Amino acid sequence: MFQVMTPIIIIAVVILFSCLHILKEYERGVILTLGRFTGVKGPGLIFLIPGIQQMFRVSTRVVVLDVPPQDIITRDNISVKVNAVVYFRVVIPQNAILNVEDFMYATSQLAQTTLRSVLGQQELDDLLTNRDKINQNLQEILDQHTEPWGIKVSSVEVKNVDIPQEMQRAMAKQAEAERERRAKIIHAEGELQAAEKLSEAAAIIGKQPATLQLRYLQTLTEIATDKNSTTIFPLPMDLINLFIEKKNN
Repeated sequence: MFQVMTPIIIIAVVILFSCLHILKEYERGVILTLGRFTGVKGPGLIFLIPGIQQMFRVSTRVVVLDVPPQDIITRDNISVKVNAVVYFRVVIPQNAILNVEDFMYATSQLAQTTLRSVLGQQELDDLLTNRDKINQNLQEILDQHTEPWGIKVSSVEVKNVDIPQEMQRAMAKQAEAERERRAKIIHAEGELQAAEKLSEAAAIIGKQPATLQLRYLQTLTEIATDKNSTTIFPLPMDLINLFIEKKNN
């Protein structure tokens, strides 16, 4: 009798263990009973009836999706290669299983087409300078389209923008010309400020002639500090007239 019961017990134990499933903390199980959706279970230990119930595991962790480089023609007719990365997670597991066949593949294809569509409407300068605004626009569009799939797109980041060599050289020349233009403007502004200060100084000296004499003596002192064997300098007429008047007196 025991020999007859042993195979039955073994089979019962095997069936029992096949009915038990363990879901991790970040996993959820979408349960179908006879082909109909009957609920979401997990995490922890769950029991399934073999042959009647079927479970699809879904991870609720953030998925990092790398979008391969896409050939894009900008609005100003410049061909570039752009790749990006998309961060998303499943928030409604049953929608990710029931509403789309393969949510990973569907999200990847949607990200590629959206990247080409959005960046194709931008000019190259906007693509290089307004990166944050473009990332936000991509995130909003992707999140809107993946919402029926139970997917939440948290962030989209444009990684690299590969520009043709000819365009890189043209941009380098443009940047150099812009730097020269700014340098000339700064130099002209400095000359203007110096001229204004000199004009103010001339007006003050014109009102007080003694100031000119003091400035002249200061200049002589600065010249005398140099190691010169001979120094030739003109004498102002006011100073000469002063000595002549003293001699006459």
